[in-house]
Amino acid sequence: MRALGFFIVTLLAWLATIGTAMAQAPDPYSKGPHLATALIAESMTPAAGSMVTLAVDVTPQPGWHGYWQNPGDAGFPAKFDWSLPAGVRAGTPLYPVPTTLIIAGLMNYVFEQHYTLLVTLQIPAGLAPGTALPIKVRTNYLVCTEEICVPEAADLAVDLVIGDGAITPAARAQFDGFRQALPKSIGMAAQYQVTGKTVRIGIPYPAAGPLDKAYFFPVTAGAIDYAAPQQVMRDGDRLVIETGVIKAGNDAINGVLRIGNARGLMVSATPGVVAPVAGGPAASGAFTPDMVVATLIALGGALLGGLILNIMPCVFPILSLKALSLAKGSVDERGARREALAYTAGVLAVIMGLGATILALRAGGAAVGWAFQLQNPATIVVLLLLVVALTLNLAGLFEIPTPAFVNSSSGASGAFATGALAAIIATPCTGPFMGAALGAALVLPAPAAMAVFAGLGIGLALPFLAIGYIPALRRALPKPGAWMETFRQLLAVPMGLTAIWLAWVLGGEAGNDGVALGLIGALGVGIVLFVIGKRQHKGLSAHWINVILLIGVVAGSGYLVRAVPKGAAAATALAAENKQAFSEAKLAEARAKGQPVFAYFTADWCLTCKVNERVAIDTDQVKAAFAKHDVAVMVGDWTDGDPVLGRFIEQHNRAGVPLYLYYKPGASEPEILPQVLTPGMLSALAEG
Repeated sequence: MRALGFFIVTLLAWLATIGTAMAQAPDPYSKGPHLATALIAESMTPAAGSMVTLAVDVTPQPGWHGYWQNPGDAGFPAKFDWSLPAGVRAGTPLYPVPTTLIIAGLMNYVFEQHYTLLVTLQIPAGLAPGTALPIKVRTNYLVCTEEICVPEAADLAVDLVIGDGAITPAARAQFDGFRQALPKSIGMAAQYQVTGKTVRIGIPYPAAGPLDKAYFFPVTAGAIDYAAPQQVMRDGDRLVIETGVIKAGNDAINGVLRIGNARGLMVSATPGVVAPVAGGPAASGAFTPDMVVATLIALGGALLGGLILNIMPCVFPILSLKALSLAKGSVDERGARREALAYTAGVLAVIMGLGATILALRAGGAAVGWAFQLQNPATIVVLLLLVVALTLNLAGLFEIPTPAFVNSSSGASGAFATGALAAIIATPCTGPFMGAALGAALVLPAPAAMAVFAGLGIGLALPFLAIGYIPALRRALPKPGAWMETFRQLLAVPMGLTAIWLAWVLGGEAGNDGVALGLIGALGVGIVLFVIGKRQHKGLSAHWINVILLIGVVAGSGYLVRAVPKGAAAATALAAENKQAFSEAKLAEARAKGQPVFAYFTADWCLTCKVNERVAIDTDQVKAAFAKHDVAVMVGDWTDGDPVLGRFIEQHNRAGVPLYLYYKPGASEPEILPQVLTPGMLSALAEG
């Protein structure tokens, strides 16, 4: 039947080509081409020895469709004949998730709207800068309507030049969008079992994971009956798909599981036992009881994670002063509650605003995660100057004018600003419980994801909220006195240490020039605040000129700072520590050798990451254990927001760094380690 269907469709194609009258409907686009095709390079100046991604961008004319890599019961996929310079190699095209189209009982896997295939080119090493790389390809494809098919061809070309591998922001955003449409690796093994004329495929999938228009597109040809109906059922943390089978064997069945509109997961199922499910088809995007439970668990983790953020050195001084301001007794019960709610509102405004931005950017194809804004050195330098100002304020150099951040006299407005400030400064931190909770936000529907971010904000605001609403807690605070001024000045120390840390982060992103610019900005801020403080000591308010100067220094520093690539120096530093920069190719190579691998993903602006590196990863005990058992250590540096690393992190259900993975020899999947590491934990992993 399949052979007959293919013969019929192909025969119609050739008949249409020679203009036979057997076609029932005339071709309204007889001049063609019916697929508008273009070849786009992510970088026009790839570096020698690197890889560059090309996009074959296709837009069908209305009423026409192109075919997926497995066309189904009829049609054939596009074929590519490359003409490449010596040493350049082209990889296999990667396809987005297709749609189904049934014509006369034949199942077709097609694209009826705009779609893009991605092809990776390997550029040979040793080519001199400026070397021309003319890339040409002839693609042959079949394009059809529901009544007629036409074989066509397109000659595509793009001229590359060996350079520094730079990618423009527009190209990066465009290709991030292309990659977002590709199916993601499910990261876990699937199985299938054949019973009579039915195949049952069991696929690991979170019970709370969104699922809409679920369908399994087989890449492996001839294994399942394409036209047979598919029944998709949930069973805890797995999906079970039942459909018709054509050929039973011991080979893997590879395919793509559609989980939503243009969203899919790559699946490789091997023969095994797949228990049947007593239940109906899987639910769509609606909330299920399991999803509600998963959301509540993630919400609890976010609450605990936010609560722990309060002990961070940058947040603790702000919280302490705000709490002690309520202990002075100058605020009545109603006022204390009002300030507590305002503080909470400030925290939630920042955290939920950041969460909504992350979800929107990810929906647009960007590989961003928690604290993504810190990947921009302009954000770092603005935070640095803000923390310097807070340090000088705590030290008593000046008082922040209304709205006051750490002064109870401004009431609710000051409390709101204080909460917003605490949330802004807390974003570089990711503590225990937060990683899994924020990772859950990647697969939960948007309302549930926003609930997780709200939980994080409530956790951060919870201590001050409790102090504002529970009089006994306020009475338990130390009594006001002269000691409070000394305590305030002491709190300038951890805030100053935060400024030093931010300057170090700025150096990692913007180099020595960036640090110099940040210090010049800090000096400018200090001078302006000194003048304001002198005026305040005379009973005068801050002059508007000083405020403009302050804004000018901050804005100018943020505008002038520029990111610099880490380059070969970073690779040399890693090699000196018996580490290597992470890449999926290096990971696959090490695993193919049977070598255990510890891969960790970090960023200069991630405080939790740096603490783990100092107290656990880079200790003599762990280094000795890894060396003894030949553990390959790979470092994924996400400081600059590398989208390739971002997508890899996302595949492991994390919204950002830190992420710690340990690959045991022979294991199909890595062990995801906690976000707080100890030397004993890592040494025990190496010992096996």
